Amino acid sequence: MRPPTQYPQEIAEEAESEPDPRLGAMMISARLAGRAVIRVVGRCNEAKENENLDLSNCQLMQVPDAVYHLMRHTELKSCDLSDNVITKIPPKFATKFNLISDLNLSHNQMSKLPDECEEMGSLERLDISHNTFISLPNCIFKIPKLRQLNASNNHIVDIDVDYLRESSLESIDLSNNPIAPRIHEQLSNITNINVLLSPRKKEDWEDLTI
Repeated sequence: MRPPTQYPQEIAEEAESEPDPRLGAMMISARLAGRAVIRVVGRCNEAKENENLDLSNCQLMQVPDAVYHLMRHTELKSCDLSDNVITKIPPKFATKFNLISDLNLSHNQMSKLPDECEEMGSLERLDISHNTFISLPNCIFKIPKLRQLNASNNHIVDIDVDYLRESSLESIDLSNNPIAPRIHEQLSNITNINVLLSPRKKEDWEDLTI
């Protein structure tokens, strides 16, 4: 007969003496998450006083539902969501905060905006730089008072130039985007909007030095 390897009591004692190595990492993650929540609540309270909501660098993957609740009696004038890891903005953001005049969404991981953004009737400045957009969302062209747009450092290839010409925009930064040559040329010919572009890189067939 094979002797028992361990008795239940010994197993329990061994488990107590050798804690799960993952426990430390889990406690650190929970502590960081707790700090992030405290930071968000604190900044929401500040926004009740100055009407400027700064949620930049809060480790957010989305806009917490608690933010809409905390801000329900505040008419926000600006919102900064930069330097997070947000992948999308929900439609209710645009409808709940439609009095914002300045919105900073830079340095996130967004590739689109909800159509409801066109309802942001007071928005004048929008920053979507350093994201993953491959084209400009059509809703941007329909925001009635939008004057300044920073869309630099994305992956934008195509732009509806006709929509752009008819928009309310006065300036747009499209630098550091891989804009297609044909679109780049059309953008260069726009005169009613200040369009900032990076120099167009020649195609291999255009560069006779290769």
